Amino acid sequence: MRDSVAAAAAAVTELVDDRASDWDRAGRLPEDVVRKLGAAGQLAPQMPAEYGGPGWSSADSGEFTAHVGSLCGSLRSVMTSQGMAAWTVERLGDPEQAADLLPRLASGDTAAVAFSEPGAGSDLSAIEATVTVEGDTLSLSGRKKWVTAADYADFFLVVARMGEEGAVVVVPRSAPGVRVRRVADPLGCRAAGHADILLDEVRLPLGSLLGGGLQPLSLLVTTALAYGRISVAWGCVGILRACVAAAVEHAGTRHQFGRPLGRHQLVARHLADLWTAEQIATRACEYASRCWDENAADLVTAVVLAKYVSAEHAAKGAAAAVQVLASAGAQDGHVVARAYRDAKLMEIIEGSTEMCQLMLADHALSLR
Repeated sequence: MRDSVAAAAAAVTELVDDRASDWDRAGRLPEDVVRKLGAAGQLAPQMPAEYGGPGWSSADSGEFTAHVGSLCGSLRSVMTSQGMAAWTVERLGDPEQAADLLPRLASGDTAAVAFSEPGAGSDLSAIEATVTVEGDTLSLSGRKKWVTAADYADFFLVVARMGEEGAVVVVPRSAPGVRVRRVADPLGCRAAGHADILLDEVRLPLGSLLGGGLQPLSLLVTTALAYGRISVAWGCVGILRACVAAAVEHAGTRHQFGRPLGRHQLVARHLADLWTAEQIATRACEYASRCWDENAADLVTAVVLAKYVSAEHAAKGAAAAVQVLASAGAQDGHVVARAYRDAKLMEIIEGSTEMCQLMLADHALSLR
């Protein structure tokens, strides 16, 4: 398995090359890049082999995600979206739905998971999108906000209310009543295809309900978010690795006052803290992936911890990298400038820093 991960990492390095900054400034990933990785199954590398996916472990998928994240945060974000969609179908769909949708996601089709709404961010219990059943069809209405990769998606998995319960609805982008509006000039991951989705009485076959619907809303949310959080966490490891590489290269080659910049104690402190941050985030992610692969009892806590630790360290580490590079890294298009913006976004998405802190505090209190 390690050989296939290394081969995939080498291929994506060649595919991205030095174009990530151009993609970031343009706010768009090339369609052929997204489709090529999708067709190789590398946008959702944990998808089971029986459906055409690579079937990698969480550990192998995580290392690959970190590598992609070190090259291009926007591309990694699309990976997270695709992986969340595949995981949601795998966990919640019936066998027929899995047999239909998962091979599509392993062969080039793309998908996005729509949770957030104007009035439902961290409090996803406030979701107002509704689905009603009328005979053998359903009607879906609502507005979803800031859906990652929605601008590239062939279909959406929309979380909505269904009476007193919840449901995930598979919505083709081409369905009448669906409108996609790209988010203009996002702070970070500018090319990740963030968009709002407007759903105006979208009528679909009853079979569009994953697993028949009528599941607890909390189950629907936590199922997809678990995958999203660990993917984001590994992506933050990638951000830190890119920042370490850039900061060490600059500090080791630029001279000030007669010696390399990195030999000045205050700059050396930044380098030490940055490398330490990458090591801490990596270990937290490795533990979370081990829990995932072993289906350990503390999986949920381990994933939240990894997301919290990695995102916080990525934001601080990217700021330190910009400080080390100074004006060289303070230019739009530079890898550490991009990391600085992308990392801040990682502290918000898939469970904000504050929400992670509350969940970890609840866990700590439960140990009494």
